[in-house]
Amino acid sequence: MRILLFSTGFLLVLSSACGSNSNKQKQKELSIDDLYKKYPDSVPILIKHGNLMLERYDYEKAMQDGAKAYRMQESNIEARFLYANALNNQANRTPGDVMSAQKHFKFVVKKQPKNTRALVALATTYAQQGDNEKAFYYTNEALRIDKKYRDAYILKGSIYLSLGNRKLAKSSYQTAIEQDPEFFAAYIKLGLIYQEENNPLCIQYFITATQIRPNNIEAYYNLAYAYQQFDKISEAQQTYREMLEKDPTFTPPLFQLGWIKQFKQNDLDSATYFYNKTLQKEPRYVEAWHNLGLIYETKGEKYLAIQYYRKALKYNPDFTISNDAIKRLSK
Repeated sequence: MRILLFSTGFLLVLSSACGSNSNKQKQKELSIDDLYKKYPDSVPILIKHGNLMLERYDYEKAMQDGAKAYRMQESNIEARFLYANALNNQANRTPGDVMSAQKHFKFVVKKQPKNTRALVALATTYAQQGDNEKAFYYTNEALRIDKKYRDAYILKGSIYLSLGNRKLAKSSYQTAIEQDPEFFAAYIKLGLIYQEENNPLCIQYFITATQIRPNNIEAYYNLAYAYQQFDKISEAQQTYREMLEKDPTFTPPLFQLGWIKQFKQNDLDSATYFYNKTLQKEPRYVEAWHNLGLIYETKGEKYLAIQYYRKALKYNPDFTISNDAIKRLSK
């Protein structure tokens, strides 16, 4: 359920402040980013912009907007909800942040008991605290209001997964997809579950995810790795190449192309090429150093192999397989 944050009435107020009819038209055509720059102290615009930042996963900016809007209007439920959402989604959140967000979500639910977004957000804080009983309670409350509420099923799936119940987790994620066939995150979740179960069905979920978001590198990497896992080597290589076209700076596809050349096609010269290309872009790629060591060990070049294994340990002293390889070759 989306609440209209930027009403026509508010637009008219802004337009009348600007003057002429032409200015009114220009005002209506401004994007939310333009409005945000022009009216940095407008609470409705702060809320609208903050929610857009949440959609873009830019939680730092969402926090800035939410905190400012909440300070300016503590009684504004939408401002409080935005602030709590940003607080609870930030990467470095603390247990105290979760408790604070929970307090704000409770306030919103008390004022708006049928607000499904607030109910699921409140449930999320309980799930983060390990209180699955209350998490399920508020999630089911949201579903009683709207049995087709997508995000409620996603949260239930995540809770079931944390409890080790893959069957119910998959059922919940599948139900989320039935409510919203374009729900990218659910396809990724299901793909990962089936992949962990060594079920090639994961490939179809990853394919759909790439179709929904053609520029999402995560989805393409999951798809390529699934192809690789189930010995669809040509498909994996093609997908890795497509990823490099989309983002030449992303190094894992180069490494995986090297891995395929080394371990699937026994083409050590090509594998060496791809590993060196990987290390040109990311010198700390420990696995690439180690696999180069394996290549030279296979060729009987013991001294060179040890040098590469030592490079791996330079960037990760706890990389035990390189340490074991050095011990093996030093005997």
